[in-house]
Amino acid sequence: MGSMDSAEKLNNTAGIGGIAVRLLVINGPNLNLLGRREPDVYGRQTYEDLVRLIKEQAAQKGLEVAICQSNHEGEIIDAIHQATGKYDGLVINPGAYTHYSYAIFDAIKAVGLPAVEVHLSNIAAREEFRRHSVTAAACLGQISGLGFHGYLAAMDYLAGRLASRGGAGAGKAAADE
Repeated sequence: MGSMDSAEKLNNTAGIGGIAVRLLVINGPNLNLLGRREPDVYGRQTYEDLVRLIKEQAAQKGLEVAICQSNHEGEIIDAIHQATGKYDGLVINPGAYTHYSYAIFDAIKAVGLPAVEVHLSNIAAREEFRRHSVTAAACLGQISGLGFHGYLAAMDYLAGRLASRGGAGAGKAAADE
């Protein structure tokens, strides 16, 4: 799961009105080190554990999901750009880019897909520089401090929002926003 090219996808025929909701989960820098990196902050579960949990949730909910991780800002931006027409929504943990990447903010805004920002730790209770997100303003909301469950909550929220708008089918959500 180390790069954008190794995105994993689950295909299901369920979803909204028989059309699967397609979500792209993007993970930023250092998330590949989960389980080893500051376990007192991020826990002992690994990135592979996170991917497995997301896939299980997607299968149970009848969602299609692709998951990618990159330590490179440009690759994250490319993944966001390439989501247009392929995915109905984004779940994004920009990692440290959260605090200064106006380029990721612009990319999320540009594609027009509904997005939820997720953070494993409670960024409001951490170092001062982590308390401000420049990317959250491009998203519908931010989930912080719930660990892996934040991803599941973001997926549920996006699937529910798309269902309430009747907006499943890649790209339809962007047109409805």
